[in-house]
Amino acid sequence: MSAPDQLLVVIDPVARRFDGESVRIAKDVLCAGSAAKICLPDGPKEFSRALARRGSRRPVVIGDDRTLLRAVGLLHQARELADEALSLVPVGAGGSLETARSLGVPTGAVAAARAVLDGAAHRLDLLADDSDGVVLADLRIPAGAATAAADGSAEQAGSVWRACRSLIRTLVRPVPQGPPGARHRLRVEADGLLLSDLDDPVEDVRVRAADGAAEVTVSRGSGSGTVRTTAKVVTVSGADFRYRADALVAGPVRNRTWTLRPGAWSLTLPGPRTAGE
Repeated sequence: MSAPDQLLVVIDPVARRFDGESVRIAKDVLCAGSAAKICLPDGPKEFSRALARRGSRRPVVIGDDRTLLRAVGLLHQARELADEALSLVPVGAGGSLETARSLGVPTGAVAAARAVLDGAAHRLDLLADDSDGVVLADLRIPAGAATAAADGSAEQAGSVWRACRSLIRTLVRPVPQGPPGARHRLRVEADGLLLSDLDDPVEDVRVRAADGAAEVTVSRGSGSGTVRTTAKVVTVSGADFRYRADALVAGPVRNRTWTLRPGAWSLTLPGPRTAGE
């Protein structure tokens, strides 16, 4: 078989518990169409070890948005993200697959597995932060301390696997909101341009990587208007704040810079390669 037919299929343990039938179907389709090696990690260390030892096999992960984000993060930290395309078969609760949907990955087990085998690698943008973290689709910094209840920082990643994730994504929900009208004081800069300073409280900051630029939205609330712009580098600083990077909540931090990386990674999607890829 040719190199593209050599797959390493890493199956998230939560996906196995949540929907074993979909996992079985996806595995059967992948094994029927390729020389697939199946890996069943029990935790983050085994997940990392499996990816690191993939050799020439093309990595495929079965799981939800957190699984995809973990795989991309590990490859980014190893400086191997640009080397090959990553594939995803989404399995998880509906709210835990929002990033997968936004990226164009089919959410049905058969359709997603067929896309792994027959689809094309599409280069996508991401945001890389100054702590070696990544954002694949959406970054949000809402006001209010309620985000503390869903802390998904790297330091707690192990407990997320061992305990919280056993609840089958009951913690995966929309970004927690603070009290109505809650604001925080943040300094927001986009390519050096000051969008908001500490004396101008904001309700929400959103950043999205799209079409070679980071779309930045700063919501002030109470009739103060909304500021929108595009940039390559976004820096947020101020009192301790938490932020949501796709499916994970991180922090608290006092300063973080996100840099747009155009075409930094490849994801296998249905259909032919788009123009310019």
